[in-house]
Amino acid sequence: MKNLITILSVIFVAVPLLGQDQDIDEVEEIIVTADFRDSDLAESAGSTTIIKNKKSLDRAARHLEDILSLAPNVTWSAGASRSRFLQIRGIGDLEQYAEPKYYPAVGLLLDGVEIGSSANAAMLFDVNQIEILRGPQGTRFGTSGNAGVVYLQSNAPTDEFEGSITAGAGNYNTQNLGVVLSGGISETLRGRIAVQKNDGDGFHKNAYLKNDDTAGFDELTTRVRVDWSPVSNTQYQLNILNFQSENGYDVWSLDNSRTTQTDTPGEDNQDIFAITLKGNWELSSSLLLEASLSQNESDLDYHYDADWINPGFCITYTCSYGHDNAAESFSRDLDQTTMEIRLLGGSETLNTGDTRYVIGLYRKSTEETLDYGYPSAWYGNYNVRTNYETSRNALYGEIEIGISDTFSLSAGARIENFEDDYADTNTVSHKNDDTLTNFEITGQVTLSDTAFFYATLNLADKPGGVNVSASSQIGSMSAPFQNFMSPKLNFDSERLFNKEIGYKRSSNNNQWNVRAALFHTTRSNAQLESWMWDDSAGLWIGYLDSTSDATNYGLEIESEINASESIQLFANLSLLRTKVDNLATFDLDVFDFVSRSGRDQTKSPQYQYAIGINALLRTDVTASLSIEGRDDSYFGYYHNGMLEGYDIVNANLRWRGSNLSINVWGRNLSDENYSTHGLYFGADPRDDFGFWSNQTYRQFGAPRTFGIDFEFQF
Repeated sequence: MKNLITILSVIFVAVPLLGQDQDIDEVEEIIVTADFRDSDLAESAGSTTIIKNKKSLDRAARHLEDILSLAPNVTWSAGASRSRFLQIRGIGDLEQYAEPKYYPAVGLLLDGVEIGSSANAAMLFDVNQIEILRGPQGTRFGTSGNAGVVYLQSNAPTDEFEGSITAGAGNYNTQNLGVVLSGGISETLRGRIAVQKNDGDGFHKNAYLKNDDTAGFDELTTRVRVDWSPVSNTQYQLNILNFQSENGYDVWSLDNSRTTQTDTPGEDNQDIFAITLKGNWELSSSLLLEASLSQNESDLDYHYDADWINPGFCITYTCSYGHDNAAESFSRDLDQTTMEIRLLGGSETLNTGDTRYVIGLYRKSTEETLDYGYPSAWYGNYNVRTNYETSRNALYGEIEIGISDTFSLSAGARIENFEDDYADTNTVSHKNDDTLTNFEITGQVTLSDTAFFYATLNLADKPGGVNVSASSQIGSMSAPFQNFMSPKLNFDSERLFNKEIGYKRSSNNNQWNVRAALFHTTRSNAQLESWMWDDSAGLWIGYLDSTSDATNYGLEIESEINASESIQLFANLSLLRTKVDNLATFDLDVFDFVSRSGRDQTKSPQYQYAIGINALLRTDVTASLSIEGRDDSYFGYYHNGMLEGYDIVNANLRWRGSNLSINVWGRNLSDENYSTHGLYFGADPRDDFGFWSNQTYRQFGAPRTFGIDFEFQF
């Protein structure tokens, strides 16, 4: 609460400045590109955060997880080498194990390619901007944007030849080297290639193996883009992504430290190849045809030491009940094809009587093969192969009408058919066929040259499915758990109904701006992740439960102020309240089935903030300082454990010459031990350290990190 008072004080102090137009450089105009048509952020109907490339470079953000905390009401979970499970306004996935998830609540796209299950590839090298769209994006993205969308856009090829070489180093043996080449190949052809190698030891030490890189990073990113304009009214774009990572995953410790005791440390490896071809044809001055085809092939290998200890651990310590010796592995092969075609027509403006529209077709097919293994000294060797196929076919449209020169209405709808087919070697099979509806209506008013207001209603559906692991285990469960799970083997489709109003204002000379949004969302058949421990059968049972409704509502504020010719301030704040109506679950502490009524949802901190200052110290030297924080939050429904809130300080100092730039940076300068994921269960076999009692175990985010980056442009 002390931090919340601080941020509110900053906003109140800044309010008087909002009436003072300074004679300084204007705040940069920012364009939203993720929607059907590009729009100015100040005149776009929606709660959107744009993070430009400069902020990522100043922070030395290598991956999306390093920068997302700037955005209000956005959280994430790790459970892997990178934080790749996203939540917006308290809605989103927490982790992924045996369950197939090709429709996460928060969509993640890189240059138009959906990379949700392969989010380790969200590296920020040569990314121009990050767009975070909060709230349902159903007309544009369908079930891929049920709670919102994070859209990464790479830099476009240039007309003239240019390039850069970047290199950096920091503590924990982090180092990176990157090359960018861009320019015209002919009068009608332009190309760009960006390659970066990113390495580091990670932030944990393995005491048993005497190794400090079992949670390290080894990542290679290659992006290629080619733009071809054979004639003035035709453009083609080719994007290629190749991402290869061999990251360690050895982060869990019985004493909640950064020192592990495993004998077989885990890995989180990804090999991704994605290619996208886009075409734009101007059929007339008021009619544009767009089409895209993308293919994503991914090999994802994820495994870890499931007992967290080594053979000598219970020789050093007394473990009266002994200990298991187990590992868990998930090897996935993913093949995803996406096709889309749409027609955009009508007026460029929305003055009185103007109309414009979009109509489109979308198809996405996905096939995943999973080889799952759990060799255990206590429970034997368990292996299963699963095959999961999905297809999505959608028809969508949107119309915008100018009622007057300052007031317009838009309405959009998307009808989507979702089919999936699951089968495994345990003879479990399931087919599902859902018709999903997405609808939105928005009114927007230009109050003046510097003030904008919008109100929107959104209806968004997310498909149902089968609880895979629970279905496979149902025959092995003890009777009480069989009775509880039998009606929950399938989960229903979820429907969001979102109501939102927003206000955006800037000064006459654009030296300050503020954006605010109020929202209220009801979740019918909310898909909530939960776990149970069946002690009699020795089974962990994970599943999605859709038997309860839920509510989410809150406030988001973003502001930037040029306080002088050399000082820029920013302050972002979000407030969030969530509630689960009535969810039945098995409580690990009570060791019985209970009902959760009126409790907060997981990963839903009641406040988040980010405040900072950017300073021009000399014409060639800039500096920044920022503080970010959030409230406590639950991380599961089968217990009442919480992840503590935290506050993080980041800073940088940059010198920029004509061709060379040097950036000295530091993140988490106060060395806060904050958590990116949590588990709650009895894992410690030692008599004197818990003796299998339930405890909260935390996966930590990065500690204090610092380094220096160089960029040479030519």
